Formats: sequence, C-alpha cells, structure tokens
Amino acid sequence: MGIDARVDSGLLQIKVSGKFDFGVHNEFREAVKLLEGGLKQIEVDLAGTDYMDSSALGMLLVLRDKIGGDKSAIRIKNARAEVKKILEIANFDKLFSLV
Repeated sequence: MGIDARVDSGLLQIKVSGKFDFGVHNEFREAVKLLEGGLKQIEVDLAGTDYMDSSALGMLLVLRDKIGGDKSAIRIKNARAEVKKILEIANFDKLFSLV
C-alpha cells in the first residue's frame, strides 16, 4: 500500500495502491521530487487504488502545476469505476488525460 514511483525512459511512473488520501502525502511529495530531473511526462497508475479523497485530488493538482499545467503531460490510467467517477465529478477529465 502506498506510492511507488520510478523513472523509466524519461517518464515518471507513479503507482498508487490502497487508499489515496492524506496518509500518503509525504510519499507522493517524494515522488514529485523526481520531476526535478527535467521530466515532462508523467503516468499515474490507479489500478490498485480503491479509495480517493479530496486531498488526493489536491495532490494531483500540485503535480499538474509542477509540470506546467499541460493536460497531455499527465496520464491517469487504470482507475477503477468508483475512482474514475470521482475524477469525472471533479472535472479532472478536463485537466488530465484519463485513460
């Protein structure tokens, strides 16, 4: 459970498992630090995420700001139906690429 982040071929890959809430804030912040290497593409894999709250939405917005606000730069993938519904209600489909 938690955050797993790695850089592969110029892409920052972040996997969130379990609850995506304030409890993983420090881990998520450490993952975002990997952007300091000049990376411009991020993939957030939510396949293992079974819960998401407003603090998780805030973390994703901070991530978006760090990369310059480009919708195509961040792909959120594999979100379960419940999590995807939260993202869509928050209009994150307009801010991020949801796949």
